[in-house]
Amino acid sequence: MEENKKENIGKQKGVIIALIAGVSLIICTLILTLGFLSYKSKSPSGGITATGSASCDFESDLIVWRGYFSTFGVTTQDAYQSIKNDSETIKQYLKDNGIKDDEMVFSSININQHYNDVYNEEGNHIGDELIGYDLYQDVCITSSDVDTVEKISRDISGLIESGIEFTSDSPEYYYTKLDELKLQLIADATENAKQRIDLIAGGTSGKAGSLSTASLGVFQITATNSADEEYSYGGTFNTSSREKTASITVKLNYNVK
Repeated sequence: MEENKKENIGKQKGVIIALIAGVSLIICTLILTLGFLSYKSKSPSGGITATGSASCDFESDLIVWRGYFSTFGVTTQDAYQSIKNDSETIKQYLKDNGIKDDEMVFSSININQHYNDVYNEEGNHIGDELIGYDLYQDVCITSSDVDTVEKISRDISGLIESGIEFTSDSPEYYYTKLDELKLQLIADATENAKQRIDLIAGGTSGKAGSLSTASLGVFQITATNSADEEYSYGGTFNTSSREKTASITVKLNYNVK
């Protein structure tokens, strides 16, 4: 009798242990499942994601035009006097064509020694001979009068006819209110992305909940109506065209109610 009693008690303990283990397994499973579902509902990879965009055309209101000129002199004194005269001629030419004094900046003068190769009677190179000095100077014009500077940059025949060795670079075009434009484009692109989110949610009988994540794309500033200029991963900033187009993208992710 005593042995049967002990055996029954052992069986009861085993059942109880099995029940406890089973309940624990169920609880653990529920915790993991609920945790996973909670993660999925809050995860950026869930919900609805849409990318909005905005763009606008604008005209540059600032122009930068650079050029440089050079002279040669047998002595440094001759070379400096020559480039000084050319500098004054260029400055007067620019003023006569509508450029103000505070719109032009002349750089410091660079000087290089000018050598000629020396050969002996047999045609062998035997050394170099200093024959004079080359002097170079840059001038940069920055102005909001885009039309005037643009016109001058296209025709420098007056300087060339005066005997000055002047080389002109292509003008660069900028926009002084670019920061304001960027903020407006961000707002427009964000609104566009939200509209797409609401449209997608409405089409699935759902409703957008709280914002989960938001990311901003890079600004692209290209020449207007240009098929040759492409967007780049790091953004494009066109300075060669007066008429430009700015664009931006915004990516939003919303949880779904």
